Amino acid sequence: MQRQDQSRSCWRGGQYAQLIRTLVAFVGLALTLVANPAVAQTTTTTFSNTTTGTISETATTCTSPMVRNFSVTANAQVTDVNIGVQFSHTYRGDIRATLVSPTGTVVNLITNIGTSADNLNVLFDDSAPTSVTSHTANDNSSTAPPYQRTFSPEGSLAAFNGQGSAGTWLLTICDSLNGDSGNFTRSDLTLTTVPMAPSADLSLTKSVSNAAPAVGASINYVLSVTNASGSALTATGVTVQDTLPAGFAFTGASGFGSYNSTTGIWTVGSIPPGTTRTLTITGTVAATAGATITNIAEVSASSAFDFDSTPGNGAAGEDDYDTASFTVSGTRVAGTPPTLVCPVGSTLHDWDGVGWAAGSTSGSYALTAIGTMNFDIAISGGVFLNNATYGGQSPTRQNVVTGGFSPAQFSIFQIADFTSQSGAITTTMTLPTAVPGAQFRVFDIDYAAGQFADRLTVTGSFNGAPVTPTLTNGISNYVIGNSAYGDATSADGSANGNVVVTFTAPVDTISITYGSHSIAPANPGQQGAAIHDVTFCRPTANLTIAKTSSVVSDPINGTTDPKAIPGAAMRYCLLVTNNGSGTATAINIADALPGTTAFVPGSLRSGASCGGATTIEDDNASGADENDPFGASITGTTVTATTPTLAPGTAFAIIFDVTVN
Repeated sequence: MQRQDQSRSCWRGGQYAQLIRTLVAFVGLALTLVANPAVAQTTTTTFSNTTTGTISETATTCTSPMVRNFSVTANAQVTDVNIGVQFSHTYRGDIRATLVSPTGTVVNLITNIGTSADNLNVLFDDSAPTSVTSHTANDNSSTAPPYQRTFSPEGSLAAFNGQGSAGTWLLTICDSLNGDSGNFTRSDLTLTTVPMAPSADLSLTKSVSNAAPAVGASINYVLSVTNASGSALTATGVTVQDTLPAGFAFTGASGFGSYNSTTGIWTVGSIPPGTTRTLTITGTVAATAGATITNIAEVSASSAFDFDSTPGNGAAGEDDYDTASFTVSGTRVAGTPPTLVCPVGSTLHDWDGVGWAAGSTSGSYALTAIGTMNFDIAISGGVFLNNATYGGQSPTRQNVVTGGFSPAQFSIFQIADFTSQSGAITTTMTLPTAVPGAQFRVFDIDYAAGQFADRLTVTGSFNGAPVTPTLTNGISNYVIGNSAYGDATSADGSANGNVVVTFTAPVDTISITYGSHSIAPANPGQQGAAIHDVTFCRPTANLTIAKTSSVVSDPINGTTDPKAIPGAAMRYCLLVTNNGSGTATAINIADALPGTTAFVPGSLRSGASCGGATTIEDDNASGADENDPFGASITGTTVTATTPTLAPGTAFAIIFDVTVN
């Protein structure tokens, strides 16, 4: 068949799942109940729905799908689920179908599988050896059950295992493309269950003391976990995961149990039936005006089975999961960024003085007293645009988006067409050596209703360890942690959309990610931002030295709890560490031995730490061992050590032995 229209905007899975969870009007039913004989404690029950209906792109769209439900009154614990589905439809590849449990768990049965094949007459069973994704043949329209074929679904029906069976189960079917139609015939839902184990029914609530606090205000989160009075068990080993969000600075916690603000775990312990445990978490508001801060909490562990919720599964619809939000009040003003302090001066990477080929995604630039910086740009979930107003093919060097500078200055502008909220542009600045600090601006982090909502996140690293910068907001955006969010419009020549990024700790890699936040449209479309000049503090070394000693043995105790008595052997370690951001050169250290000790010939060793000093050094000041890469020797009663260079964040150590006189 010639397809009429296969170009469609995708109905996103998350919205689809939410829709089918909240459907409250159901189609009339024709239900029959067939109970199989129980095998010991296991019961298998089949629920059938034979209400026919049209399946087409107009009658059953993916925004308003066909719903067939199965009402289950007896509550038991689900151990297995199968479902048979039969309908006629030319071009089966148009069709999507899901099964939803009473608790809101969604399993995809089939999603646009089979392309031009017709009809569906399939029993979906996890134990089937073949997935429905391989089903390309036509199905017949003969009477079911039995169903013509058996396949495993796209999702896993085992996701329902452990849940309670009582409630309304939903089969949803939609036609996602134009040009073909068909008719629903029937569906059979088979539940295998065991009697409900003794259980506890835990529920969690979370609230915030002030929904509109000012910056710096003290607020409380209150969490309460309740074990329902009708529960058969005392729940033990109960914990709640409440990872505090950026924008809320923890100051303390009080109430039942204990709270670890680092891990976010509230250790509750035991909760008898009919009992509520409460925790109050106190902190201050650390986000800028206009920021909305959402905090999520969920029961993460419990000894007892809970028929309507599963600890730690992240399911927002369950009663052991709750959120609380506040929006920071006050009039937005542009923040004041930290002052960048550079002990030995700074180097400016100025886009006014360097080139960038339009459309290029990488460049290398010489930085005075630092070395060559690599500047790389990557995009995901979208494409760069060619816009003559902003200098042509993006990424490009331009001076139309100016951040309010007059005269206008150049910056690297990145404009893209993102197809989803997950689309992002990541710019990485890689330095040849760490710098003590850096500062730069990003222009045009803003918002336009129904068009885009910018999010900027900046991270750094030093020798592989994360470094978090300070972000300073403009009038058209607010800051939470190391992210800035646009919530008002900023013109091309305005400073309102500026965000200032400041690193005040050593950093050798800077990553700038630009994309969308949650208030952006599902298809954000075109949006852009510009990275302005970067000031780098010039590297400087910062050397520290530590000397430690230990007693190895003595003539009386040997190596068992030896003492520093005459004849004892002692071991010294000299450890030099570069805590700065620059490479130190031509390092020499000397250690004069006390008159009460005598050097043990041949005991010199070198390495990157006291425990790792295993490289043999001879006792003179010559030979290959003097630069392997460290050198050590003794002249008279003075031990010396050298290294030509010591990179930022590294160390070198020398150990040697002496005898106590």
